[in-house]
Amino acid sequence: MRFFSKLKSVRPFLLVWSGQTVSLLGSRMTTFATMLWAWQITGQATTLSFLWFFIQVPQVLMSPFAGVIVDRWDRKTLMMVGDAISALSTVALLLLHLTGHLHIWHFYLTGAINAAFAQIQELAYSASVALMLPKSQYSRASSLEFLASYGSRILAPAAASLLYPVVGLVGIFAIDLATFVVAVSTVLTATIPQPIPSKAAQSEAGSALEIWHDMQFGFRYIFAIPPLRSFVLMAALFQFVHDLGDAVYAPMILARSGNDVALFGAVGVAAGMGGVTGSIIMTAWGGPKKRIHGVLLGIMGAGVSKTLLALGQSALVWLPTQFFASLNFPLMGSSEQTIWLFKVQPNIQGRVFAARWMMVQLASPVSFLIGGPLADWVLEPAMQPGGQLAPLLGHFFGTGSGAGMSVLYALTSIALVGIGLGGYAVSAIRQVETAVPDPM
Repeated sequence: MRFFSKLKSVRPFLLVWSGQTVSLLGSRMTTFATMLWAWQITGQATTLSFLWFFIQVPQVLMSPFAGVIVDRWDRKTLMMVGDAISALSTVALLLLHLTGHLHIWHFYLTGAINAAFAQIQELAYSASVALMLPKSQYSRASSLEFLASYGSRILAPAAASLLYPVVGLVGIFAIDLATFVVAVSTVLTATIPQPIPSKAAQSEAGSALEIWHDMQFGFRYIFAIPPLRSFVLMAALFQFVHDLGDAVYAPMILARSGNDVALFGAVGVAAGMGGVTGSIIMTAWGGPKKRIHGVLLGIMGAGVSKTLLALGQSALVWLPTQFFASLNFPLMGSSEQTIWLFKVQPNIQGRVFAARWMMVQLASPVSFLIGGPLADWVLEPAMQPGGQLAPLLGHFFGTGSGAGMSVLYALTSIALVGIGLGGYAVSAIRQVETAVPDPM
């Protein structure tokens, strides 16, 4: 394959990518084990959705600061700091668990701290891709990032579901710490170029006014270009709707399967297999010539598959529909990321990508904040035998535990299809690639 034949030119990226992939595997195993631990203790969707809420809020609040930091400071150092903070948080949780003092709120607190630094780390990584690779490889690099993400979704649930009953949280935490060592080692070894700084960023600190100006820069840049503004707003709507459904995904599967941990892990593996398959296809193919088609068709494909998943009540439906839902995300995500890599020059990507990320993710904490309570206190009681919605929707979703969550998941999935169709209806989004010129 041409991409790998030019190994020398892509070696730094592959080295960093491999380390981040290993670290992601450990983090996902910890997340999976944490969800099982929290569900066993509380049995409520609200608890799990709040875990995601306390992760999302710090990321959103940190985003504008992260953009300034990434464009001003050494990106290699920032990536290592992010891994170090995650490792320290895991050590703290491990000690609390060993001494018998671990509570749900500890996960909220450490999740918030990790998220703030992870936002800087992830932004430093994504903004470095354009400097580590030629433009012709942007799409494949984005696909490899999805390959790492979904590859971990295969291995993490499978490994954690097998190991958790045997080694518990202690063993999972230990594995997570080992993966952090690998991640830091690869970043330390790799050569990560720095962009030519803007005049305002040439001083090490800069005045408060300069920093404030830099924090606003990404937002001004996006809003000054109407097609990019529309593109971001569509992505924000997608994220809100998607995460509203995602807030009840894990408890929905656990509730409808009678807390079958092995089955829950198998559905996660199916998601990972779909994502890996999609990533391999995108890596080999490079994506559609008009990448906006990849974005919009990926959104609609995921929405259709997720709707069918919500209607299912057994593994026979969940496994294939989750596979096909995840198959669409590399197409959608790598196409979107490639558009941004082409349209924004490298020395301002930190600030612009941070602003874009904040605008997209701003509604995500709200989704997780309301998703769990909406399911636990409104839809779940309404879908119990004799509930208000059971006579109308019980034929499609069944009744009992998990049925109300399935209703919410289906509604959000249908909305995703509508968002994809709406993107084609808006010319600024449909023509974003031709309407916005590539930087010189």
